[in-house]
Amino acid sequence: MKVSDFDYNLPEELIAQIPIEKRDESRLMILNREKQTIEHKKFADIIDYLNPGDCLVRNNTKVIPARIYGKKETGANVEFLLLNNIEGDIWESIVRPGNKLHVGTKVIFGDGLLNAEILEIMPGGTRKVKFEYKGIFNEILDKIGLMPLPPYIHEELKDKDRYQTVYAKYAGSAAAPTAGLHFTEELLKKIEEKGIKIANVTLHVGIGTFRPVKEAEVEKHEMHTEHFYIKAEDANKINEAKKNGKRVIAVGTTSCRVLETIADEKGFVKEQEGDTKIFIYPGYKFKILDGLITNFHLPKSTLLMLVSALAGKEYILRAYNEAVKEKYRFFSFGDAMFIY
Repeated sequence: MKVSDFDYNLPEELIAQIPIEKRDESRLMILNREKQTIEHKKFADIIDYLNPGDCLVRNNTKVIPARIYGKKETGANVEFLLLNNIEGDIWESIVRPGNKLHVGTKVIFGDGLLNAEILEIMPGGTRKVKFEYKGIFNEILDKIGLMPLPPYIHEELKDKDRYQTVYAKYAGSAAAPTAGLHFTEELLKKIEEKGIKIANVTLHVGIGTFRPVKEAEVEKHEMHTEHFYIKAEDANKINEAKKNGKRVIAVGTTSCRVLETIADEKGFVKEQEGDTKIFIYPGYKFKILDGLITNFHLPKSTLLMLVSALAGKEYILRAYNEAVKEKYRFFSFGDAMFIY
């Protein structure tokens, strides 16, 4: 299967640069897999497509302001992007300029609020970095860090909270699970009042989610690893929906990847923590997923392959071409799609 089969033409002006004013007023494309239809709605209308007893599974990870700017002891400017907390105060980071940051180099951030030393050059050129500080690490990051927006967003984000879901809880992501950005607290309350269960998983999204597929053939691509966990109370809600013949609907591809990683052959899950590098592309047999709320994804991306596995490549590309024609907003701050 060729990566080029998952390409489509996207005018640059359709890449959303800023969030829409009201989260749930973004547009929502509805794809009915059985009827192969395409409908155009507002995101708040999602409630009309959810049934009592269904279980909505969302990712409650929280994005950390992981982009930090500092100075070497020589005074030269440097930039770090925190990727992954290895242990304690040791992180894997992308560093710029990479050729100037050798093992033993020390860096000062925020006029001394945070200090770092390069411990090791890791495979792929990232660095293992040890931080020293007084106080609470995440509070310091909130003061000096910037949100690590995707490379296709060029506008400055005025409100950090708009790159967080309203239910973000556990800090650790380098990117937002963007399908969840459309939900408001009011809409979630209405969904619960209708009798739809809401379960949480936590998957810390890595920056690898933006890395392009470099292989020509899909099967040769190797996925990045991301850490997840799910609690017993959430596993129970998912299993109850399955037992009662109701649907399990993932909010976003990150929730989908956790569910498909942990589900047994009968589609049941249990409390656990681990790492996933599951790669879902056409031909994959879903074990648990009945529906997916998702944003529109980059051409030739692993996420476009995932939605094509769920709905069929031709149907998805037809929907994407219609979204372009109808001037939907694309990618992280863009509009949404519900596949069921």
